[in-house]
Amino acid sequence: MGPIEIQRVYDHEPAEGAVFLVDRMWPRGVRKDDLRLDGWARDAAPSTELRKWFGHRPERFAEFAERYREELAGRDDAVRPLLDAAAKGRVTLLYGAKDTEHNQAVVLRDYLKERAG
Repeated sequence: MGPIEIQRVYDHEPAEGAVFLVDRMWPRGVRKDDLRLDGWARDAAPSTELRKWFGHRPERFAEFAERYREELAGRDDAVRPLLDAAAKGRVTLLYGAKDTEHNQAVVLRDYLKERAG
């Protein structure tokens, strides 16, 4: 399995391997033709309800991560392309959140590493 990295979409530098956007909504101010994506894994993103509840509040991150992992467990079809790409090599997950430590891409990366390992 290749490494699974996360990167803020606004700081994105062209990366080797597969690149997936993992937000449910397209990031503001980014043109679709500005990103070289192998896929937009919007169905692997947290549900709208969970995302709104979390509200990027760090004090809710632990519970958010637990709830999001429960959602991911029921979304094999959404997660499978990411796992397949990781089996072939490096994968970069792009996200739009300002907080680089408390966001869904952190949880998704760790979840994928556990599933692939």
